[in-house]
Amino acid sequence: MATDKRIGILGSGDVAKQLGRAFVAHGYDVKLGTREPKKLDAWKKEVGGTASVGSFAEAAAHGPVVVLATHGAATEAVIDLAGPKQFAGKLVLDTTNPLDLSHGMPPGLLFGVTDSLGERVQRKLPDAKVVKCFNTVGSPKMAHPTFSGGPAKMWICGNDAAAKRAAEVIVKELGWAGALDVGPIDGARWLEAMVPLWVRAGLALGTWEHMLQVVR
Repeated sequence: MATDKRIGILGSGDVAKQLGRAFVAHGYDVKLGTREPKKLDAWKKEVGGTASVGSFAEAAAHGPVVVLATHGAATEAVIDLAGPKQFAGKLVLDTTNPLDLSHGMPPGLLFGVTDSLGERVQRKLPDAKVVKCFNTVGSPKMAHPTFSGGPAKMWICGNDAAAKRAAEVIVKELGWAGALDVGPIDGARWLEAMVPLWVRAGLALGTWEHMLQVVR
C-alpha cells in the first residue's frame, strides 16, 4: 500500500475535489468517480498531472486506497453503483456524514447515535478496511491545515489496526500532526455526532475554519 500511490475518490463535491487536489500535489495518481464526468472538466484541467475522472466503479477499482466523499444520504447507493467487490481488501477512508437537513439548519443526524454511516459502510463492505477520517473538519482544512491553537490531529476510528496506521501515514502526509484513534468503527457514531455540534459552533463563531479538538 505504501508504494502504490493510486487513490480512487468517489464523489464530485468540495470534499472530493479538495482531497483530490491535495493527493495529486503529493504525487498520487488520483481518479475521481462521479455520475457526471463532464462536471469535473474544470477541476481536471486545473489540477492536471495525474488527475483523472471516471465512473464510480472505475474510481473504486483504481488503487489500493478508496476515499468515500459522497453526500451522506447517497453513500450506500454509490457503493452499490461502484460494486462492493471493487473495495475488497482495500483501505477505505470514509469522510461522509449522515446529516439530516430536512428541517433546515443546523442539521441533525439521519441515524441518531444507535448506528453510524461508518458502521453501515463497513457492513456493506465486509472485505474492506474502513477508517472514518476527515469527516470532522471542513473541506478547506482537510490538507495542510493551520489553526491558531497549533498543530492538530485528525480524528479516526476503524476495526483494523494496520489500516488505521496506514490512514495516519496519509493524514501526516497531508500536513496533520497525526491521528487521534478513538477505537473501532462504532466510534463513528460519535465522530459523526460531532459534526452537527461543529456546525453549531461555526454558526456561533461566524466561521467554518474551525475544528473540535481535545486539549489537556
